[in-house]
Amino acid sequence: MIDTIRIEDLHAQVDGKPILHGVDLTLRRGEIHALMGPNGSGKSTLANVLMGHPKYQVTGGRILLDGEDIADLDGAERARRGLFLAFQYPVEIPGLSVAKFLKRALEVRAYGDGGGTPPNMGEFMRDLHGALALLELDPSFTYRNLNEGFSGGEKKRMEILQMLVLKPGFAVLDETDSGLDIDALKIVAKGVNALRGDGFGALIITHYQRILNHIRPDVVDIMYRGRIVTSGGKELVEELETHGYEWVRERWGIEEESHV
Repeated sequence: MIDTIRIEDLHAQVDGKPILHGVDLTLRRGEIHALMGPNGSGKSTLANVLMGHPKYQVTGGRILLDGEDIADLDGAERARRGLFLAFQYPVEIPGLSVAKFLKRALEVRAYGDGGGTPPNMGEFMRDLHGALALLELDPSFTYRNLNEGFSGGEKKRMEILQMLVLKPGFAVLDETDSGLDIDALKIVAKGVNALRGDGFGALIITHYQRILNHIRPDVVDIMYRGRIVTSGGKELVEELETHGYEWVRERWGIEEESHV
């Protein structure tokens, strides 16, 4: 399990364009954070930087995983340490079945390039079928190629299925609720809630209140122009629903951007 992720004065850019401008955020074991902010505020950039996406360049600050600076760790190693990212746009991988993908992911996390103990196949199958039942997916789903021909809702449930089987210490869900109808949203929320209470933590990136009606966050963080401008409780979500992000700019005295 991961006890603490501490993000300190984090600056990052993509393709030479600065996106993050000094993010400070502490994520603790067992906490569910909701990260909200307008389009272009840096939410998805933060998710990708946390996971070590090579396209994103950290230009300042640190990410500390239980006190260890993970700047030099690639995405695979961060995943082995217990970080997980549910993608906003999951990719298709023809020729690789869901079951084989999940089994191999467990193996790599368990013993990487050597050492460790391979996952117990009996436990793997029990966990897999339990997760399928929870997400209301037929067992035949595991024979399909990963995300190939999946509907948008199936792709999002696939992300949650991975999370349930891999049992990460901390997950980042990047707009997992986008494009979901109400029934699919409830199922996805049920999968996230199933991991709560055992030290699991998550950062849920979203634009909308509706998923937070099913996954109650412990903390709500508001991002604006590449920074966390405030953190609080569910009341922040209600303020955003009522007043929009103009309220954030006015409340915290953020100057309007110049387009000259």
